[in-house]
Amino acid sequence: MTTADPSFLSTAPLTRLLLGRRAFGPMGGGKAGVLVERNLMVYRRLWLTMVSGFFEPVFYLLSIGVGLGKLTGAVDGVPYAHYVAPGLLAVSAMNGAVFDATFNVFFKIKYGKIYDAMLATPLRVGDIALGDIVWAQLRGLMYSAAFLLVMLVMGLVHSWWALLALPVTVLIGFAFAAVGMASTSFMRSWQDFDLVTLALMPMFLFSGAFYPLSVYNHQVRVLIEILPLYHGIDLLRALTLGRVHIGLLWDVLYLAAMGLIGAAVAARRLEKLLLT
Repeated sequence: MTTADPSFLSTAPLTRLLLGRRAFGPMGGGKAGVLVERNLMVYRRLWLTMVSGFFEPVFYLLSIGVGLGKLTGAVDGVPYAHYVAPGLLAVSAMNGAVFDATFNVFFKIKYGKIYDAMLATPLRVGDIALGDIVWAQLRGLMYSAAFLLVMLVMGLVHSWWALLALPVTVLIGFAFAAVGMASTSFMRSWQDFDLVTLALMPMFLFSGAFYPLSVYNHQVRVLIEILPLYHGIDLLRALTLGRVHIGLLWDVLYLAAMGLIGAAVAARRLEKLLLT
């Protein structure tokens, strides 16, 4: 689990960056980029916190995909480790994004008052929402890139379509980061984050990462296909196994819509919390 953002120690990195930057556009895209750069400056001394989140899906791959895979045989026409790996790649993107956009954002709002300090600079609420969503998305991308490299080394990639896997992990990270930040804006205490675990754990177990949906009856399959992680896993499995088809566009649209709606809600909720 990600620890609280240590940036409460100082807002100096942000101030130094903003003093030398110009604002760009009505949404402050340039200023949102400054916020991402600030987060990089904060975490450069806490690299162990960053890299620790990479190991969990790798351990699952080695224990379940490789270890248990020797007992299960082929699944959906491929060795079990090859089937599980794309699902864990999607989980890497989700975990990297959602925890940074929930626990750390909550700390910044309720305890560190980091966002209040940011609003004393040229940053606006939209810049803050966009900047931290992009940062959470990039963190998910870091985990995904490292995990994809592990897949390549282990020979778990079957197709050149896998070149699109990283852009897809960016989309997955965007969707979960935006919805994560929007959900965090409704949290009242740390106890409310039990709901985050309650939402993520069933998705992790039942979205098709470890076994195909054919093991369920029709009603359960319909429920699983509503889960956002399922769409990320479906996309990445098709790309890494070379099973691309037109139906994947629905997965892309689902995740894009989820991210855009989440970002809009997050910006509106932050404006209400910080400016009223």
